[in-house]
Amino acid sequence: MSFDVPDDRGYMESHEWASEDGGTARVGISDFAQDELGDIVFVEFPDEGAEIAHDEQLGVVESIKAVSDLYSPVTGTVTATNDELLDAPELLNDDPYGEGWLVEVDLADESGLDELLSADEYRDQIE
Repeated sequence: MSFDVPDDRGYMESHEWASEDGGTARVGISDFAQDELGDIVFVEFPDEGAEIAHDEQLGVVESIKAVSDLYSPVTGTVTATNDELLDAPELLNDDPYGEGWLVEVDLADESGLDELLSADEYRDQIE
């Protein structure tokens, strides 16, 4: 089975992704992660204004198979949250790189983006 791995973002070994645009990063989980989790039934993430750090816990995702911690691929301040996920967590399964994004982060100077895997490196990890 092959999974969608867009080239325009970086990935963590723990399957979160970040795409950067003008000092702001959007964060989510990968297609591989949502497939491994199965049907997602609950998601928790920090509120707007929260300070988050690269590789530290970002939140929790619960599926019919497991409860998993989410880790932040970047460091900065949460500026937006995808509140649609609170009522429709299945968006993480349906569109993990689009409508299933988790949070947007105003990046700190040392954001952690340089430490993320490229799409090719991430593909090698999951194949």
